[in-house]
Amino acid sequence: MSNQKTANWGLFIVLALVWGSSFILMKEGAKTLTGWQIGTVRIFSAAMVFFPFAVFFLRRIPRRKLPLIVLTGILGNLFPAFLFGIAIQRQTESALAGILNSLTPLFVILIGALFFRKTVPAKKVIGVLIGFAGLVLLSLAKGPVTLSGIGFMLLILLATVFYGLNVNLITTYLKGIDPFQMATVSIASLLLPTSVLLYFHPVSFATAAMRQSILATVTLGVMGSAAATTLYYILIKKAGGLFASLVTYAIPVVAIFWGLLDGEQVGPVTVVCLGIILGGVYLANK
Repeated sequence: MSNQKTANWGLFIVLALVWGSSFILMKEGAKTLTGWQIGTVRIFSAAMVFFPFAVFFLRRIPRRKLPLIVLTGILGNLFPAFLFGIAIQRQTESALAGILNSLTPLFVILIGALFFRKTVPAKKVIGVLIGFAGLVLLSLAKGPVTLSGIGFMLLILLATVFYGLNVNLITTYLKGIDPFQMATVSIASLLLPTSVLLYFHPVSFATAAMRQSILATVTLGVMGSAAATTLYYILIKKAGGLFASLVTYAIPVVAIFWGLLDGEQVGPVTVVCLGIILGGVYLANK
């Protein structure tokens, strides 16, 4: 294996570990923080890391594109951070959250077809249907349907819808913008709103448990949002978008591993449902 391929696989593994670990970090944050605080601290931390770079990159981005780039930060980072935080605070199943997150590529295709007039071959439609069939089976496998369970899934599904909408906006209207510069400016633009939110949803360092939750959430922001975004765009540049997109398949595996270590119940039926969902994702993206 060449040095370049070795480096690409190294980036791939690091991304899978970082993003797959995001859900257990959210669960740790939820021990003392509210969902709003988890989302706010996460994005505030990422914005602080990116802000110095954004000051430098801002001049390189056409002004007419800036409002749309800010919107990508809101759709691709801010809203999902709150939705995941609130969902895991209410029902702390980090492994299930990681599995549901794997539906993102299907929403990319679905939203592209419905709202961006993108052609969707029959094979992709079948992949989307298979993926959602896996979601339905997963919902039934979790036992009796409850409002809490439905709410948990709907919040995370809404986050993946925002991810799907964000990807379509970027690929349709921001093709000419350097992806790393775009990610840097979009996340750094969230520094002001998250600062305001921190004022209204302040965190406390009073106890060791609170400090541990804050540390986990800051780590989530710095590593899971800022550093991982940077590594992802480096991987796209070096190995191409197809290879980089395969990280979707590794993230839920890492999330399940952390869930098992934390005592969550992940039975064989759940693993089978994950296989069906990922099979649909594979077919839709083949």
